[in-house]
Amino acid sequence: MTTSPPQPSGPQIHDRHPLALALFGLTLVSGLIDAISYLGLGHVFTANMTGNVVVIAFALAGAPGFSVAGSLTSLAAFLLGAGVAGRIATRQSATRRPARLRAAFVLEAALHAAAAAVLFVHSPEGAAQYVVIALLALAMGIRNATVRGLGIPDLTTTVLTLTLTGLAADSRPAGGTAPRQRRKVLSVVTMLAGAAPGALLVLHGQIAWALVASAVLAGASVLLYRE
Repeated sequence: MTTSPPQPSGPQIHDRHPLALALFGLTLVSGLIDAISYLGLGHVFTANMTGNVVVIAFALAGAPGFSVAGSLTSLAAFLLGAGVAGRIATRQSATRRPARLRAAFVLEAALHAAAAAVLFVHSPEGAAQYVVIALLALAMGIRNATVRGLGIPDLTTTVLTLTLTGLAADSRPAGGTAPRQRRKVLSVVTMLAGAAPGALLVLHGQIAWALVASAVLAGASVLLYRE
C-alpha cells in the first residue's frame, strides 16, 4: 500500500479565504519587485535572497554586470527587516497577530512608496540605487518573516522552488494526491503576473511608476486581509 508524503503543517485555509487572497496579492508584488530590482537596479534581487547569494558568487568570479555591493546591501537590509519582524512577533501574543500582519503590510507599502519617491527625484544610479535596494529589501525581509510565522502551506509569497517541487512530486502521475494543486498553480501564475508588467515598465524607463504600482498592490493586500 502506498502512502502520500507528509504535508506541511499550518493553518488550513481555502484559496478564497481573505488571508489567502492577500497572500496571493503579495506574491504578485514579489514578481513585480524582483523584476524592478533585477532589471532596473543592477541585477540585484530584493525579494529572492537565494538569487543574491548566487549573484555574489558570479560577481566574485568576475562575471560582468553583477554587483557584490548591491547584493550585499540587499542581503543586509533583508536580514535587518526579518530580524525586526521576528523580534516583534516573539514579544507579542497570538491575539495581536491581526494587528501585526496589517502593520507589516502597511509598512511594506510605505517602504515601496518611499523607494518610488527616491526614483522620482534621482536616477537609479549611485547612492540612490543603494537606497532603493535597501528600502525594498527591508520591506521584503519584514514581509517574509511575517508570512513565515503564519505557516500556511504553499503561500510563502516569494519562493516558488518548493511550490514547484510539490506540484510535481505530489501529483497523481507521481503517485500522490495532488494536495493544494490549485494553490500551487495560482502562486506561480501570480508571480508571473507581477514580473511581466514589472519588466515592461522597467524596460520602458518607468521604474518609479512600477514601484508606485507595487506600493498600491501591497496596500490593497491590507484591504483584502481578514482573519
